Amino acid sequence: MDSISNIDTAPEIKHNNTTMERMLDFIIALLPACVFGCILFGIRAAFVLLATVAGALISEFLWNKIRKQSLTIGDLTAAAIGLLLGMNLPSTFPIWLAAISGAFAIIVVKLLLGEIAGFALNPVITVRILLAAIFPRLMNNFIEPVSYMPVSSATPLVSETTPIFKNLFFGLHSGCIGETSSFLLLVGGLYLVLRRVINPIIPLCFVGTVALGTVIWGGNLEVSLFGGGLMLGAIFIATDSSISPKTKIGKLIFGVCCGIITFALRQFTPLPEGTAYAILGMNILYIVISKLDLLKIKGKTVEIFSVIGKKIKEVFTALTGFINEKIIKKIKFKFGRKNGS
Repeated sequence: MDSISNIDTAPEIKHNNTTMERMLDFIIALLPACVFGCILFGIRAAFVLLATVAGALISEFLWNKIRKQSLTIGDLTAAAIGLLLGMNLPSTFPIWLAAISGAFAIIVVKLLLGEIAGFALNPVITVRILLAAIFPRLMNNFIEPVSYMPVSSATPLVSETTPIFKNLFFGLHSGCIGETSSFLLLVGGLYLVLRRVINPIIPLCFVGTVALGTVIWGGNLEVSLFGGGLMLGAIFIATDSSISPKTKIGKLIFGVCCGIITFALRQFTPLPEGTAYAILGMNILYIVISKLDLLKIKGKTVEIFSVIGKKIKEVFTALTGFINEKIIKKIKFKFGRKNGS
């Protein structure tokens, strides 16, 4: 998506939409999964979503007033951050803490770190990881859909029983408010692609890499793809243009690396859900590389991920040419021997 923390349109996505229009598209894409989460987990889920949105909007409004700046809440960026953050929380999360979390995402991560310090971390994923570290019990206090009875398992990723595919794909299982229905998240993602708000390269490479690793490792593909926060993270967070490369080859590398890290964390660490850590890790890596930075080649600024991608392509092309040349020489040698005999 066009950055929810620092709007910066990727060069291959050409449109004249304003920030408000793009953020409105983003919110529209999230709404089906939000509404479904409120139906699935009850009215309290709606209160959590409203609290994070209110916290984000009020904090940005007060920031503008205190600093005597023009109001920026009208561009809907704060609303989008608040809504997406609420979708990353369980419906049992304390309302007051949800509001504070929304304010923290705006004041500390978006404004202080992003705009003032120039260290643009994604507000949603940063706050989610902080909350998981500080309040692990609150972040894993899920309820069973429809019955609203507390359950011990967080998501199907750590459940002893595997839900049937229909329940996994359409979201009839426990989890955070907005992450359960992969179907509705995919619908929202398709809407953003058609509206040219996001580029599909990162989500496709991200999800595809996790799927490939799961198949090779012999894991449960359905649970790996649809049982956690992979779809929400890959489609709506990893595509934030302030934390990801601008070129197509850069996006491809970024998505694949996110997928590799997610798969590795799920398989080889106690963390059942590696999506958030993978995105934040690549977010920080991208910032560090960008600071070091954008290389100068023949006087022109070139993105480092693009350079890496081109070098990989050159090596692959050279290797392919070498192998083909060896095969051709072998065929000619054999053919010559037959003619000689």
